[in-house]
Amino acid sequence: MPAGWARWSGKQISESEEDDVPSAPEKVFRRLLDFMLEKDMDAVADLWAAEGTAEFPFAAGDAPRRLTGREEVRGYLAGYPELLDMREIAALTVRPTEDADTAVIEWTAEGRTVRTGERYRLDYVVVLTVREDRITVYRDYWSPLATARAAGRLPELIASPERDDVS
Repeated sequence: MPAGWARWSGKQISESEEDDVPSAPEKVFRRLLDFMLEKDMDAVADLWAAEGTAEFPFAAGDAPRRLTGREEVRGYLAGYPELLDMREIAALTVRPTEDADTAVIEWTAEGRTVRTGERYRLDYVVVLTVREDRITVYRDYWSPLATARAAGRLPELIASPERDDVS
């Protein structure tokens, strides 16, 4: 087991564990989680392909729905450690798809809210496509309400004006 994985709690489940050879998306995602736990947002952003995308279909308030390119991802992640202090990966399930470069990943993060010091637990579902060990598509289905509550920013989300780009 690579360094850093021992900090993960809970049962780690991976469809690829049958043959103990993680898929490319799983390897890249586990590196992403290790960097998140280390709070190394530059290293997380460096996992993106130069023109890779990050999509957030459920984004609300002033949160972006789509980031294009490694540098937009880097800018987006820059303030993350000041909002959420992720301390553990409580659950991880990697589900391969018919495309070997794409996986569906369910995971749970636990930690503390920087603003309030309260504990949080957030669940995510990510569709991840990786080519040449770089993220080309990261589609993250997260709950804006749960995340705003965890970050101590629920009042700001509720007070935010309606988006005019909702489709």
